[in-house]
Amino acid sequence: MKKEFVVGVTGASGVIYARRLLEVLCEEATVHIVISETARQIAGIEGVDLTGFDAIYAENSNLAADIASGSFRYDGMAVVPCSMKTLAGVSNGLADNLIGRAADVCLKERRPLLLLLREMPLSRIHLKNMLAADDAGATVMVASPPFYQHPETIDDLVDMVVARVLDHMGVEHNLGARWNGYDA
Repeated sequence: MKKEFVVGVTGASGVIYARRLLEVLCEEATVHIVISETARQIAGIEGVDLTGFDAIYAENSNLAADIASGSFRYDGMAVVPCSMKTLAGVSNGLADNLIGRAADVCLKERRPLLLLLREMPLSRIHLKNMLAADDAGATVMVASPPFYQHPETIDDLVDMVVARVLDHMGVEHNLGARWNGYDA
């Protein structure tokens, strides 16, 4: 049976991560996409197009969407990129939009929730919110690509981060080589 996921895109730089995740995920699964208004603005600034995917698009203001209910079954959710505002909402149970509500549903239903943060430096408030989200059951990831694979392009770096998100979502992929150890 085909897996089903929710992807929330929020207002942090790094919309390219969402684009790449959607390119892979929409080939493998049924995907519900929710894009915040700020994410739309940042996508325009960063020159990233989030339209045209074979997916189900929902408005962030639609708290009556199917994914807002715990009775609607899906396999998990990724918020990519996850703004510090969204992190704060998720970690404190504030579900005032569809992304926040779907994340809240994942936590209460014990479904995988991945938050890919794209911020630096991190304040003490950010760190506390990261811990609170982790304590609630979310997987907190930071868009921090490795360099051991000797990336040559920005796309290589993006693929390495998206590969880790896909790993945690349980989605098979062939993005980048895996670490095989180091012979000193």
